[in-house]
Formats: sequence, C-alpha cells, structure tokens
Amino acid sequence: MGRALGGDPAAYLMPSDLAPAPQGDLPADAIVCSCNGVTAGTVRDAVTEHDCADAAEVKACTKAGAACGSCFTLVKKLVATELAASGKEVSNGLCEHFSFTRAQLFDAVRVSGLKTFTAIVERFGTGRGCDICKPALASILASLYSEHVMAGELATMQDTNDHVMANIQRDGSYSVVPRIPGGEITPEGLVVIGEVARDFGLYTKITGGQRIDLFGARLDQLPDIWKRLVDAGFESGHAYGKSLRTVKSCVGSTWCRYGVQDSVGMAVQLELRYRGLRSPHKLKFGVSGCARECAEARGKDIGVIATEAGWNLYVGGNGGFTPRHAELFAEGLDDDALLRAIDRFLMFYIRTADRLQRTAPWAAEYEGGLEALKAVVFEDSLGIAEDLDRAMASHIDAYEDEWAATLADPEKLKRFQSFVNAPEVADPSLAYVAERGQARPATAEERSSGAVFIGGTTLAVRS
Repeated sequence: MGRALGGDPAAYLMPSDLAPAPQGDLPADAIVCSCNGVTAGTVRDAVTEHDCADAAEVKACTKAGAACGSCFTLVKKLVATELAASGKEVSNGLCEHFSFTRAQLFDAVRVSGLKTFTAIVERFGTGRGCDICKPALASILASLYSEHVMAGELATMQDTNDHVMANIQRDGSYSVVPRIPGGEITPEGLVVIGEVARDFGLYTKITGGQRIDLFGARLDQLPDIWKRLVDAGFESGHAYGKSLRTVKSCVGSTWCRYGVQDSVGMAVQLELRYRGLRSPHKLKFGVSGCARECAEARGKDIGVIATEAGWNLYVGGNGGFTPRHAELFAEGLDDDALLRAIDRFLMFYIRTADRLQRTAPWAAEYEGGLEALKAVVFEDSLGIAEDLDRAMASHIDAYEDEWAATLADPEKLKRFQSFVNAPEVADPSLAYVAERGQARPATAEERSSGAVFIGGTTLAVRS
C-alpha cells in the first residue's frame, strides 16, 4: 500500500502471549476499484450507511467491480467482512440464484453430468439466472466439456465478448487477436495480418503478450476478417475469454548466447497445449531461456525459467492492480515433469477457485498455502492426480478453433449482423480520425466538428 504497517512487523508473523496479530485491514482511502476510483471506505460505507446487503448491491451502488471485474473478488471480501462485523448473515453463494460457491457448483455439475443451464438451475438453483451465474456456468461447462461457446443454449449464457468471440471497444467496434504461439511468427504470417489490417482499415498494435491486435472491426466484418486469417493458418487468440491468453518468451538458446534451454519451443508447446482452456480468470504464461528473465516469467500465472538442470516452475504471479511475483513451485524439471505439474496445477485451480479469482489470490488463500498445493500436484495428497490428468487430456483432445468452427456453421454466422432487421446495413455510428498514420475512434468534440469519416465498407480515414 506504500505506507507503514499498522503495527510491529514481527507481530504479524509471531504474535506474543496469545495476542491477536494486527488485522491489516485496507485503509479507508485505499483504492479497491482502479477503473472507477472506488475506495475501501466507500465499499464499507455502502454496507453500513446505504444498507447494501451483498456485493451485487454494492457494485450497483458504488460501481466497484462494474468495469473490468478484476477487483470484484476483493469487493466481495470487504462486503462479507463488513456484514459479519455488523452481525448480519453472510452468503458465500455465487449469486441470488445459486447458494453454492463457484467451486461447489463446479463439482455439482461435474458429478451430475448436466450440460445445460436449464437443467442445472432446475436441480441446483432458482429463477432464470443473471449476468453473474450465467457466464460463470458457461465457463464451467466449457472447462468440463469443451463445447463451442456458441453451441445451443451456451450462446445465451456468454457475456458480450464471448458471444461474438471478439473484444468490444469503447466505440462499439471490436478487436481481432489471432494467436501467435510464443510470439513466433513467419514473414508470410506478418504479411497476411498486414494485408487484412490494410484492407479493412484496422488499427494495429503490438501487445505486451507478443501478439498483434487489430482494432476497429465492425460486427459484420468479423467473419470476413477471420475467414482470411483462418485460411492463412491463424486461429483465435482468445483475447475475449477467461482462458489462456499468451505465452510470452525470449529467443532462448536458439539465438541468445546466454540461453540454456529452448524457451521458444517450450512456449509454443505450452500455448498449443493449453489454448482455449476456460478458467475462472485469464491466464498468462512466460518462458525465459535463462535466469536473466527477459520474458518476465515471474510476473505471470505460470512462469517457466530455464536452468542447466532443467526448468524451474513458478506459479501465482500477475500484473494488474495488485502486482504479484510468482513463487517457486518446483526446480530442475524435465519437459514431461513440467507439463504434468502445470496440467495438475491448472486443473485444480479451475475446479476450486472463485469466480474471477486469479491464480495469485487463489494460491495465497488455499488452506495450507503453496506447500499444500505442492502436495496436491506432486504427492497426490488428495488422491485426484489421475483425475486431473484425465481432465487435461480431455481438454487437449477436444480442442477446436472457435472461429474456424463458426465459419463452417451458417447458423452461427447469422449472429454477426449490426441490425437484425437490416442485415446488409453497416453500423453508421462508427467515426474515426487519423493519428500517427492510423485510424482511432473520434472523440465527442471531433464528431461534433464534422472532421471525421463514418465507417463504411472499410474504415475510411481522413489524413
């Protein structure tokens, strides 16, 4: 928090004479939701002064967790703590329609074998569902059965991004992110992406995960864009999903004089192994070819660093609002042992984490901490190792590229229309101006001045 501890540092680790350790509660002015600038004090006041009865009501009242959602787990904890302090009953249920936690609901669905929201809510919940439980159950079903996100009833459960397999942007257009495993791409691949961006007037940006993001696509353009990308050998990068995003890598021993292992080869192997794996939150990996750590692996959910003795595995790192360094999980693993450890760690995380909970807080809060997780993965302390292995093998075998499957299905393609009653009409509300040689969304002032072009067949840019 950038401030002094609220007590003697030793008291946090070794309280004396049975005295309770300092609680370390977030100060009232600590920012909880960086998207909307909501503090911990505001969240607590929503409970004590505005009678909000749960995290959903606090979100509606304060907007905490209403944007990217990454802080919502913390919001829930603050609300639960405040409700308990007020003597009120605290529910750990997923939402008003399910009294189960996400982990409990995952097990219920897995054991029952139910595959539709209708059947699940009839047996385990009430009502018709909401924007919390439907996407959560969509993720659970995708993790268990690897069905297409737009197959049957699943399509009605997805959030905005998954529903059209693209990230919606601030102006209502969408971004397109083809997968580039390990950041490795051929010159021919670069040419195809460049030609697609040029022909559709898209803004291009190299991402922090070693991919190329194409911005400004209209809804009706997405199938045409992906048809060209899929024909060129690209597949969905799942930038829209709570799933594996990227596996960042350095060039490793292939080129670098310091590299001791083939980090690019391992990064590509990991990305192709775990692509499309749906989880409680996004997953990011990094693979470095030596201890110089050019791929910043220790800032990722899964970090792999090469040594002369093998691969060192780190888990539970992330950037974002609360940056965390990944912690050492195992040392000197060969390729097979590394994959097996990651398989089990990820599958156990998917089964037991809370909704929108990254690996870092999940590992920190797991009973017994990192040592207990090591026992699950390496010693099979819960007797579920073979089950976790089978689950991951099932995911790998069942994987299919979501966009390739969509292009082959006329029914799914019907969703990509700006207007249901006028399928041939493009969205006329998109407006762009030129900046640094590319198109960007026009501001309100620029729209009112008339110094823009409205998006037509391609996104025209005025220089």
